[in-house]
Amino acid sequence: MISDVLKQSLIKYQAIELTEREIYLKISNRLKDEHNKKTMKKIADEESKHYEIWRKYTKKDVKPLKRKVTFYSFLAKIFGFTFAIKRMENKLTGVTSIPKPLYDELMESVPEAHDVFEDEDRHELELISMLDEERLQYVGSMVLGLNDALVEISGSLAGFAFALQSNTLIALSGLITGIAATLSMASSEFLSSRADGESDAGKSAVYTGVAYIITVALLIAPYLLLPDEAFMPALFIMLGVVVLIITVFNYYISVAKDQPFKRRFLEMTTISLGVAALSFVLGIIVKNALGVDL
Repeated sequence: MISDVLKQSLIKYQAIELTEREIYLKISNRLKDEHNKKTMKKIADEESKHYEIWRKYTKKDVKPLKRKVTFYSFLAKIFGFTFAIKRMENKLTGVTSIPKPLYDELMESVPEAHDVFEDEDRHELELISMLDEERLQYVGSMVLGLNDALVEISGSLAGFAFALQSNTLIALSGLITGIAATLSMASSEFLSSRADGESDAGKSAVYTGVAYIITVALLIAPYLLLPDEAFMPALFIMLGVVVLIITVFNYYISVAKDQPFKRRFLEMTTISLGVAALSFVLGIIVKNALGVDL
């Protein structure tokens, strides 16, 4: 016999297990790779077994949390299934944490609970590690394109800001620089991968180029959207975009690849903003030295 308080916790567990099951099944239905599809369905079966164990003690049927199912299914479409699943496991597992006295009662009243938690902590993580998502194989290429774009283009735009003092001219100069740099980076990544004997050199080049050009577009956007003379507000917004891109990308990597967030974030932010500051000062020096007045 379990207490009413423990019963409510088990009902919450049931809802989480069923929700995760629905998410795994929804994502698996969109996958083409048979290995990933089978692994997803295997994890979904694990969640079903856990649900039935809790149900045996609560004697209640529950429904999955539809908003969570919709949210994580959408997340998988945008950021990939590995990111969505790992974030889901981190967030939803935290929801089911209970105080120690209740945990002790759970261990005593529900003999299967220990095995369920072991499955959650070990077995399911092992299954998740077996998933093979293409985009994560090219994280190195994405980092190369993203990091180079952040450093080069933010630095160039900061330098152009004081030298040109016109958002139209700054955006035009940044766009030309960005397109040329995108083609250069993509071709360099292709030749480097080919020289290393990699068979997927073309894909590496595409991931590098796409990451680069998307970053370029985001950094130039403030100069295109603000009035021509508002080059200083555009500069500060652009620097904010730099920090935002670094934050989002490093959060993605920290979740999907289980890598530390803080160190990588501080490293990329310091380099990007440092180069931008130096370029801005250089723009002032060059403008004054050459006596250019636009």
